[in-house]
Amino acid sequence: MKKLLAVIALPLLVLALVVGVTQSAEEEKPTKCDPSQLLPCLKSITYGIPPPPTCCSKLKEQKSCMCGYIKNPKFAKYVKSPNAKKTMKACHAPIPKCKH
Repeated sequence: MKKLLAVIALPLLVLALVVGVTQSAEEEKPTKCDPSQLLPCLKSITYGIPPPPTCCSKLKEQKSCMCGYIKNPKFAKYVKSPNAKKTMKACHAPIPKCKH
């Protein structure tokens, strides 16, 4: 009986480990830094209007990219603007604190 239990339990344990590793690998996918993903935020950042939900979700997805955008002269003026900070606050997205 113990041998039968071991024969059944071992493959189930291996399956559980494989599923767990696969799920955690999917959750840890690095964010692809693509500033065009923030287009839903353009009007909010430019004109200071309330951000739409799509903007907020994109800001949160791209949070690990924000310091890179700040360091890029093409995007810095937008990301560092008062309206950008206002948009991030409205979205409950962290305002980046970047090391220079």
